[in-house]
Amino acid sequence: MAERTVTIGSKVGLHARPASLFVKAAGETGLPVKISKDGSDPVDATSILGVMTLGAKYQESVTITAEGDGADEALDSLAELLSSDLDEK
Repeated sequence: MAERTVTIGSKVGLHARPASLFVKAAGETGLPVKISKDGSDPVDATSILGVMTLGAKYQESVTITAEGDGADEALDSLAELLSSDLDEK
């Protein structure tokens, strides 16, 4: 299983628009992607409710994981997305 720890770059955290953009990108990978914060149970990264209930704020760290062919590349892309300010995209 591939894993990345990422610092949230959006000033509003993973809320509304940033969460929506991340969930869409996670779904487009075609892989089972999970996201967790502070050792909490991982949630499905393609679930907007799951991602928003994490309550991940600006500059907090989250861990994303994926399994399958292309998991490393998918996580690199998702990590880059999470570390940028998604409110400006």
